[in-house]
Amino acid sequence: MAGIFKAYDIRGIVGETLSEQTPLTNGRAYLIGRALADGVFASQHRASRPIALTRDMRTHGQTLYANLSQGLRDGGCDVLEVGLCATPMNYFAINFYDCAGGVQVTASHNGPEYNGFKVSGPKAAPLDFSTGLDAVEAYVLNAEKNGVPPLADKIGERKTVDNVLEEYLKWMNGFTLAGDKSLKIGIDCGNGMGGLFLPGFFEAFPQFEATPLFWELDGNFPNHEADPLKSENLVDVQKLVRENGLDFGVAFDGDADRCMFVDENGDSISSDLITALIAGEVLKVESGPILYDLRSSQAVPEWITEHGGRPVRGRVGHSFMKRLLKKEGAKFGGELSGHYYFASCFGTDSGLMAMIQIINLLSQSKQPLSAHIAPLRRYYATGEINYRVPDVKAALAEIEAHFAAQNGKLDYLDGLTVEIGEIKDGGWWFNLRSSNTEPLLRLNLEASTPELRDKYLAEVQGILGVEPAQGH
Repeated sequence: MAGIFKAYDIRGIVGETLSEQTPLTNGRAYLIGRALADGVFASQHRASRPIALTRDMRTHGQTLYANLSQGLRDGGCDVLEVGLCATPMNYFAINFYDCAGGVQVTASHNGPEYNGFKVSGPKAAPLDFSTGLDAVEAYVLNAEKNGVPPLADKIGERKTVDNVLEEYLKWMNGFTLAGDKSLKIGIDCGNGMGGLFLPGFFEAFPQFEATPLFWELDGNFPNHEADPLKSENLVDVQKLVRENGLDFGVAFDGDADRCMFVDENGDSISSDLITALIAGEVLKVESGPILYDLRSSQAVPEWITEHGGRPVRGRVGHSFMKRLLKKEGAKFGGELSGHYYFASCFGTDSGLMAMIQIINLLSQSKQPLSAHIAPLRRYYATGEINYRVPDVKAALAEIEAHFAAQNGKLDYLDGLTVEIGEIKDGGWWFNLRSSNTEPLLRLNLEASTPELRDKYLAEVQGILGVEPAQGH
C-alpha cells in the first residue's frame, strides 16, 4: 500500500504514493471509512454514538472528508461532520459531543502534496498501527483485491455542527490566567490551522498582543513548511521577535497540535526544556508523575525531581505517550518533537494549551523567558541526527557490542540507549533508534560540555561509518 499506513496515522502523497490506480482522493478514503466502520468503530456505532469528522485546510481535504464520511456511513456509522478544525479541536469534539471516536483529515506538518488521517477512539484515545490501523490496512487491501463488502443493514446518518470553534475557545479560555501584566507575542502559523482559533483567543485577552505571521489558511503553504521542528522554519518568527522587541515567539505546525518557542532574544528553545519549564509550573499545583520522552536532556528529569515530581521516561510517539499518561495518572508530559500532553485536554497534545502555559508563567513573572530557561541549559546535546545505513539491525548490534564492552549502561525502551557515567559528573549518554519508515538510524547524544559532546559524537559516528543523511 505504498507505505501510507504509518506507525501513528495514515499519510501519503496524493497522486504518487496514493496513485491514480488506488486513489486516496476517491476509493481509498471511502474504503478507509468502511474499514473503520466495520472494524474499529463497530461496537461503538451500534450504540448510536457518532464519529466526529474534521479536516484541515489542505486543497484535497474536502474531497477526502466527503468520501471518508460516505464510507463510514455506508458501514453503519453515524457521522458528525464538524468541518474545518485543528487536530486538538477534533479531540475536543469527540469529548464535547460524546462521540465514539474521531478522524481528522490532515497530513500535519508535511508539505502540500501530502494528506491523510489521524484516527482516535472513544474519549480521543489514540489509535495506531498496533491498535487498529493494521486491521484497517488489511481491510482496504482485501477490498481492493476482492471487492467492497456489502453495505450495512442500516446506513449511518449524517449530521453537522457549526459551533465547535466557539465552544472550543470558551473551554480553552478557561485555562488562561488573565493577569495584569501585558505581553507581546509573535506567532507564526505557517498558513496552518492555528490561524483558525488564534484570532478568537486573543480577542478574549486584549492584554496579550499577538503579532501574526501567516495566519491565513492556505494548503499550498506559500511561505514555508508548517514544520517548526526544522530550524529554517523558525527564521521568520525569530526575526519578528527581534525586530519588534516581543516577549516571545511561537511557531505552530500545520494541524496545530505541536508548537516550538523562541525567547525574547529570538533564540530557539528545544521542546524538552519547555517540557521541564511547564512541568515545574504544573508541580506547583500538584505533585505527581511527569512524562518526558527518552531523547530529552537529562536536565528534564533532574528539574522534575527538584520540583517535587516523579519523572517518567517514555517511548517516542504520541500514541505511546498518551497511553503512558493515562497509565501513570500524570497531569502533563512532553516530547522533543514539540508535542505537549495535558490530562486537562483529555490526555492529548495541544499547541494552544502549551502556549497558554507559557503565557500564564510570563504574565505573572518579572523575568523574561530566557531567564526561566537559563537554569535548564545544563548540558550540551547534538539534536536529532539521521544516518542512512545499509543494515539497521547490524549497525545497532555493532554499537551495542562496542559500548557493552565499555561497561555502558544499556536499555532498550525505544531503540538503544547507552549511558556512560553520570552526566553531571562528566559522563554522557545517547539514544539510537531506527526510523519506522526508512533505513535510517536517529541519534540523540548529550554530554556535560560541548567538547565532550563533539568527541563522543565522532566516536559513535565512526562506528556507524557514515556521514549524517541529508534532507531529514
